Amino acid sequence: MIFSSAKIQTTGTKRRGSLGQILLLAAGFLVLVGISALSVILVDRAREDNDWVVHTVEVENQISTLRLRIRTTESAARGYLLTDEQRFLDEYLAAAANVRSDIDKLIQLSGDNRVQIANASELRTPVEARLDEFAKAIGFAQRHDTAGGIELLRSSDSGRATERINDVASRMRAEEQRLFAQRTQTADRTERFASIVTVAGSGLVVLLACISIFLVRRSIRARDQAEAQLRDANLNLEATVDERTADLREANNEIQRFAYIVSHDLRSPLVNIMGFTSELEELRNEIFKRIAALHAAASQNPALPAAARDTEPTLDAEDQQRLAYFSEALEFIKSSIAKMDRLISAILSLTREGRREFRPVRIDTRELIEAIVTTVAHQAAEGQAEIHIEPLPEITSDRLALEQIFSNLIDNALKYLKPGVPGKIFIRARTKLGYAIFEISDNGRGIDPKDHQRIFDLFRRAGPQDKPGQGIGLAHVRALVRRLGGTMSVTSELDQGSTFTVTLPINWNANRRNREP
Repeated sequence: MIFSSAKIQTTGTKRRGSLGQILLLAAGFLVLVGISALSVILVDRAREDNDWVVHTVEVENQISTLRLRIRTTESAARGYLLTDEQRFLDEYLAAAANVRSDIDKLIQLSGDNRVQIANASELRTPVEARLDEFAKAIGFAQRHDTAGGIELLRSSDSGRATERINDVASRMRAEEQRLFAQRTQTADRTERFASIVTVAGSGLVVLLACISIFLVRRSIRARDQAEAQLRDANLNLEATVDERTADLREANNEIQRFAYIVSHDLRSPLVNIMGFTSELEELRNEIFKRIAALHAAASQNPALPAAARDTEPTLDAEDQQRLAYFSEALEFIKSSIAKMDRLISAILSLTREGRREFRPVRIDTRELIEAIVTTVAHQAAEGQAEIHIEPLPEITSDRLALEQIFSNLIDNALKYLKPGVPGKIFIRARTKLGYAIFEISDNGRGIDPKDHQRIFDLFRRAGPQDKPGQGIGLAHVRALVRRLGGTMSVTSELDQGSTFTVTLPINWNANRRNREP
């Protein structure tokens, strides 16, 4: 009874401990979330306060810029009146052209403060008056009446306008200094609060990290026990997987044998059909010759001379039409037989390729592709196509499989160029995370996006069927790429060319792939 009570108490203690850990982690998570959210808010607030401080400085700088521009305008105008030199006139025109835009910019920057908007608007009137005086004085000088221009400036009410400008500018600067002090104080307060939150949050994070380390160590011990149990389970799982893999490999080999037998057995009736078709073609010629001879004999006139009767008999229009129909039917049968023969040959080739064992070797892919391009140089010349090969990496893979992959893709790029457009084919590659990514791009007639998957299906083709082929090449290429541990895709639009992307491992291990079904 005492042992049972102790056992029940221990179980209850473990449950309470687990519940306490969960609550502790939940509390720590909530604290971290709260500190993070508050830190984000404070940082954003501090950035906003600093932006207002910078804005105040920008307004003060714009006030100073405007006053300096007015003084520059005045100095240049007086210099031109006194010296009549062109450089002073140019300086005056450049400065005067920017004064009004400086006032507009000042009003825009002061848009957050009603007082400053009113001050900036008030500033425009004396500035405009001052600019008008300068313009009139310059006008006198340009009419060769320099004395009149100087007299105009002396007799004008320039002092009052200048005082108004200085007065308004001083009021605006005083307002901005007040705002600067206020905003600086606010920014400092926000930064101090953010620092306090950061320090407190760091302390809580350190405390939570210590607790987490303790909990992680306990979890590691529990994980080790679970891994031991998992290893025991994996032993049984591996045996089951090996058994299923062996069954699948045997089924795949049986499918390949069946395809080979079916393809081989189809050749026997096909050969017979081809033989009888040839005999039927010879029989056609003999039948229609005899029909022509009969027609000629029936229509012969005994009175005709012997030379006329010995000429080659000819068919009438109706029999000639029958002969044409007969010949067309035979040609259709012969073309169908040839197509079926090519399909059977392709199936046999695929079954043989599926049984071939791949052997990895180190391959310079640029050298391999250059050799392929050399073999299609005549075809490229006929299509007025240029093939550009960029630097390519070395990889470890099966050489024959790579030759078949790239030969097929380059041949397709040359085959489906746009008529009348010089072809451009680019072969490039890059490496990423242990893989080599090859791209074969062309400016050909392209592929409709709805046919991007169709072209990889066996015996399926897309677009106009005006080129020879059985729809096997790309299906075979993708099968080879998969056996080499890679992937293949296409991006294309009609009349925009195509780009085939082949991704292959840089260091391919054939042992695992050759064991696969």
